[in-house]
Amino acid sequence: LQTLDVATIDSATGIISFTSGDETALRPAVSMRQEGEYAAISASFGALEIALRPRLPELIRTLRHLQPNDGLSTTRQIGSGNCFLGLGLRTDGALILRPTIVGDATGYFCLNFLLTSEAAAVLRTWLQEVPAR
Repeated sequence: LQTLDVATIDSATGIISFTSGDETALRPAVSMRQEGEYAAISASFGALEIALRPRLPELIRTLRHLQPNDGLSTTRQIGSGNCFLGLGLRTDGALILRPTIVGDATGYFCLNFLLTSEAAAVLRTWLQEVPAR
C-alpha cells in the first residue's frame, strides 16, 4: 500500500488532493471533486492513472457505514463490476482506497493507497461540506 498522508483542499476549484509527504519521482496522488451527483476521482502513480466517477451519495453512505477490520484489505466497493473503488477501514482509522479496472475474467489493474487517519478525517469533513443536490 502507498501511504498518502498530506491532504489539501483547493477552495477555488473544490478539489481535495491526497499526496505523500515523502518526495518520490512517482508522486502518488488521489484527487476528488464533486461533479453534480458524481465524485470525479483521479488516482495516479507515476504515469499511470485510474479515473472513476462513482455516485457521490453512494460514496458518502459507504464511508459512513464502513466498519474497521484489519483482517481484510477492502470490505466494500462502489461502482460497477468492471470499474470500482474498493474501500477498507483499519482499526487505527486509516482508510484503504483501491481504484480498480477489471479487464475480463483473466485480469485487472488497480492501485493500492492508504490514507492515514488524519487524511481520512479531512476526507470525511470535506464530504460533509459537499452541498446537497
